Amino acid sequence: MASLKVPHPVPSPTEDAESLRKAFEGWGTNEKSIISILAHRDAAQRMQIRLAYEELYQQDLIKRMESEFTGHLEKAMYRWMFGPAEREAILVYTEVRKANPTPDPRVIIEIACVSSPEELLAVKKVYQSCYKLSLEEDVAVRFTGDIRKLLVALVGTYRYDGGEIDTRLAHAEAKTLHDAINEKAFGHEEVIRILTTRSKAQLNATFNCYKDEYGTTINKSLPADSENEFFLALRATIQSLTSPCKYFEKLLRNAIINHGTDDGILTRVIVSRAEKDLQEIKEVYFKRNNVPLAHAVAKDTSGDYKAFLLALLGD
Repeated sequence: MASLKVPHPVPSPTEDAESLRKAFEGWGTNEKSIISILAHRDAAQRMQIRLAYEELYQQDLIKRMESEFTGHLEKAMYRWMFGPAEREAILVYTEVRKANPTPDPRVIIEIACVSSPEELLAVKKVYQSCYKLSLEEDVAVRFTGDIRKLLVALVGTYRYDGGEIDTRLAHAEAKTLHDAINEKAFGHEEVIRILTTRSKAQLNATFNCYKDEYGTTINKSLPADSENEFFLALRATIQSLTSPCKYFEKLLRNAIINHGTDDGILTRVIVSRAEKDLQEIKEVYFKRNNVPLAHAVAKDTSGDYKAFLLALLGD
């Protein structure tokens, strides 16, 4: 369930565009007014506002906003103004071009594993249209070794999205995974094949068989090496495929409790999940930490940036 709260009735795109123009003009930008509008419009409504603004003022709304905002608020607002496929294509493109620190594979894993097959296909189409190369080839160039094999396969598949499961297959592939882990063949082609091609329902069945037969979860069977990028990527893949809300809760928790808030992760998760499942993520966060996510965010952020994130959280 989304956390985004849209008013009813909602003003017309023209009315919103005119209100935004007023907020930009005069003595200083009226950030509160802009947040009160844009943080309460869904993707389709935001697109209509962009079109209305350009028609009225012959100016791109996003470029105008970039000139008005700075810092974390600018980044959060910029991401919010795009639809999901555009935003995720931009996130991947920006991430894979990082030189120092190196690209974070979790950005790619989230998009490939949490998205439906149609949503992932939409991201890939936008990526190819905007950047004149495929998502697969860009990922392949930026990563090496086992993690490249995993990521390229994840973004290259069109995963079956049905709920049917094959119990016999689940038992067989649980054994395949267990044998590979015991032999420390973590990047074995069968491990990659199972994780990147099976439906989410089938994988859940396989992981349940794994736990029943071997007395532990597959994630706990992986080495506890927090410095090994491939092990971290495997864990992120498994959890984002099977328990995305728990996966995002952990990302947010670590982003907030670590020394100095990781605003990149905080912004990415809240902006990308506000129209999808942020309400469930909030519930998981409270159950895990006994503190509302909004309270934790408010404590670690400030000013208009804080106000914008809290608006997206529905608080």
